[in-house]
Amino acid sequence: MPLYKTIHINSRTQILVWKVTESYGELLEQVVLNDSNRIRLDGMKSEMHQRAFLSVRKLLQEAGHTDLDLFYDQFGKPHLQGEKHISITHSHNFSAIIISDETVGIDIELQRSKIIRIADKFCDSEFQFLDLESEEYIGKLTVIWGVKEAIFKIRNEKGISFKNHISVCDFKLESKQTIAELHFDNLVKDFKIHFEEIEGFTLVYAFEN
Repeated sequence: MPLYKTIHINSRTQILVWKVTESYGELLEQVVLNDSNRIRLDGMKSEMHQRAFLSVRKLLQEAGHTDLDLFYDQFGKPHLQGEKHISITHSHNFSAIIISDETVGIDIELQRSKIIRIADKFCDSEFQFLDLESEEYIGKLTVIWGVKEAIFKIRNEKGISFKNHISVCDFKLESKQTIAELHFDNLVKDFKIHFEEIEGFTLVYAFEN
């Protein structure tokens, strides 16, 4: 399908979301790939991953860029040629990118009950405000996971623990925003967080203060 949604945060930042309904062949016909990413694509065993990979390139094109503008550093973090920051995410049939003059990270996650089983792997201080009996429990856990993924994508440093180094402050789902902190080695960073629901998925994006 065409572009699912565009979110203009301000004149410096935009988010583009794609809902993947096209076949692998349809997507492949519509994108330009550099040589290294063509090899990456051919090496993917899952067609779902291939389609997600190609849909991200469709989003780049929608934003006025191509795969030729995109490169990855030694830690696997994506960058755009020039001054813009970019972060990339995909889950099942949704993909999203955020492009900004600011340092940003993005994550999209399907809301699923199985996240309850791993909550103690990535939550610590958050249990002070989480209510296990609440009907919002899965939704809030999904936001918290997304926040920590988005922040990790910004910092992208080996050794960062979701549970021990990143903390999310209390929030209400209807507020669609919160704040978070990273404490890692001698580094302390604050982040502004925004989130929203899209067809049973949670989209989270973070700005480093």
